[in-house]
Amino acid sequence: MTPEAARWITTFLEAHRAELDASQNTIESYARDLRDFADWCEGHNHALDTVERDEIEAYLIHCDALGLAKATRARRLSAIRQMFRFAYEEDWRATNPALQIKGPGQSRRLPKTLSHDEVDRLLAAAEHGTGAVRNTCLMQMLYATGMRVTELVSLPVSAARGNPSMIMVTGKGGKERLVPLSPPARDALNAWLTERDAAQELAREKTGKVSAFLFPSTGKSGHLTRVRFHGLIKDLAVAAGIDPTKVTPHTMRHAFATHLLAGGADLRVIQTLLGHSDVSTTEIYTHVLDDRLKQLVLDNHPLARGGQDT
Repeated sequence: MTPEAARWITTFLEAHRAELDASQNTIESYARDLRDFADWCEGHNHALDTVERDEIEAYLIHCDALGLAKATRARRLSAIRQMFRFAYEEDWRATNPALQIKGPGQSRRLPKTLSHDEVDRLLAAAEHGTGAVRNTCLMQMLYATGMRVTELVSLPVSAARGNPSMIMVTGKGGKERLVPLSPPARDALNAWLTERDAAQELAREKTGKVSAFLFPSTGKSGHLTRVRFHGLIKDLAVAAGIDPTKVTPHTMRHAFATHLLAGGADLRVIQTLLGHSDVSTTEIYTHVLDDRLKQLVLDNHPLARGGQDT
């Protein structure tokens, strides 16, 4: 990638982060996408200040030929569109070559979720083995709140003090929301705080430092990482006798939403708890009601019973 392309991408991402308060995950994804596009342009003797619509569409065809998913291609085009819009507004270019390009669209996939029994088995598996107290707290809080994994592992310990019935969570774009804790989650949290604080007191005596995070780590971030938790939940799935390929921190978030909806919770309430900015994102969870509603009709509608009722 040329120094000029690197300057474009870095400047755009810094502005994008500042203006839209974009999450770190979004910034990192856009950075990867734009670097890939810039490398492709360089390999085809194109520069960002002269590339045109035909070349951008050729890049998208190249991505399709690589077998990239629709969602990935749509995200890459979104990053390219936004960068060229920024370049046009900053007078780096006289035109915006990505303005009229239509994306591949994203397939509306139903989220993978877990049954009540599978969640119970995961929660039970967390209660055994190394780190059982911490693992139980992680799993109970994840299922009780529907938090994103990044939100959970980066929780400050101050948010958990005082045996709270609700916890303040900072989500995407720095937006804050309150999420409730179930009684089992509160019990697990209190047990973990006792163990965590004892360990932190020992750390204070040795190093003079303590962690500000609920789930501290000695790594660079200072807290348990998403990657580490991802591996942890896979291990719990194996211990629970569940196919580990269907279990991730995000499937627990899906389970939280689908189980609430199936239990009769209002969609707008679930939207608020999940931190979705648009209810259309939350509506995908209504698929869990399909079988239940079909059976309800078959069991209760007069015509479904052969028209015997009058």
